[in-house]
Amino acid sequence: MNISRRALLGGFMAMMSRPGRHVVAASRPLVTVYKSPTCGCCTLWVAHLKDAGFPVKAEDVADVAPIKDKHGVPKGLASCHTALVDGYVIEGHVPADLIDRLLADRPRVVGLAVPGMPLGSPGMEAPGRAPERYQILTFDHSGRTGVFATR
Repeated sequence: MNISRRALLGGFMAMMSRPGRHVVAASRPLVTVYKSPTCGCCTLWVAHLKDAGFPVKAEDVADVAPIKDKHGVPKGLASCHTALVDGYVIEGHVPADLIDRLLADRPRVVGLAVPGMPLGSPGMEAPGRAPERYQILTFDHSGRTGVFATR
């Protein structure tokens, strides 16, 4: 039987999401998040990743711009924090399940980005307010982007 890595990961995540189950963080790649020490939504996004089972190392920095520049984040895709995971760059409020999909599919891109801080994205939830529709974009070294998902 030939089962794709994506199907296997999806089945594992479905099983682990049942009540009383927790994803074992040690089986997931470390996510290093560069953020401002005073940014509340960055802290909430880190909590979102941890809740999804990712081990996270949060690095508070005075200025995230040099990290974005070093890792090739296009200016138009910038958000408030930048993360690195298993060879990819994650810019902004990208949902954890899409990081899982990125890591399973391994597309030839630099990373994923959610430009700005859309209301309702992970870390930007606002009780009583409807979430905005937003796109999760791929980006490469030449600055080309593509739509990875829409929420």
